[in-house]
Amino acid sequence: MRTAARTGLVAAATALLGAVAAAPSDARTPVSWTAAPAAGRPYAYLEGPAGSVLQDTLSLTNPGARPLTVRLSGQGAPVSFAARTVTVPARTRADVPFAVTVTADTPPGEHRGAVRASADGREVRVDLRLRVSGPRLAALTVEGVHVDTETGALRYTLVNRGTTVLVPHLAVRAEGVLGTVLDRPGRALPLTLRPGQRATRTEAWPDPPALDSVTVRLTATAEGAAPATARAEASFASGPALAGAAGLLLLAAGGGGYALRRYARPRTQRAPAGVRT
Repeated sequence: MRTAARTGLVAAATALLGAVAAAPSDARTPVSWTAAPAAGRPYAYLEGPAGSVLQDTLSLTNPGARPLTVRLSGQGAPVSFAARTVTVPARTRADVPFAVTVTADTPPGEHRGAVRASADGREVRVDLRLRVSGPRLAALTVEGVHVDTETGALRYTLVNRGTTVLVPHLAVRAEGVLGTVLDRPGRALPLTLRPGQRATRTEAWPDPPALDSVTVRLTATAEGAAPATARAEASFASGPALAGAAGLLLLAAGGGGYALRRYARPRTQRAPAGVRT
């Protein structure tokens, strides 16, 4: 009995090993599809001036035993494909052309993006490196300065008139009749300006003068750009300040009249004796 059982176990094990050996290679070793730049490059590299359309090719390889449907998209760059969805036959490589549109306002220099391919619940990201040629010019202006005399808020517009991305800094100074009433050194603003972009902002002035005529100067700077200055005139005259000023004027006028009367009375009293007045 034991010999028969042992013989049966050996036969079953042998049959199992034979079945594993006879199984198709796809069952033993899973294979995955790939996406990569054509010609085996580690990443896609494109170079050209702003306003151009640059082309390259993406290779999709399907080593499996059935067709593969791949969905394509771009990230961080305006990428377009001849078809967003591509079906790659079994054990086949498909070369898919794509194009990157370099917009006219793209600054010169290095830019990054990606081409993404997804299929069967898996996504492959192919790095895209773009070099935009052309002269690099940093130019910044500050325009449309306006002072709100009710709140003291300063409204202005920054404009990037160059070909590079700018991180602007702003300094504010205001001079009144009796001297400086506001002095803020330059500090970085929480914004980035692309070429041709403009941004309208408001600068708070919590304690503007109650009664004064001021000249406000805004100076904008950015790395590589010449300082840009703009100014605005404003007159502050709040109700309490005007009332106080009027009171002082009345007081001054009243005091002058009293002094005049005092000065006139002694002259009358010093008239010579015998002279009737």
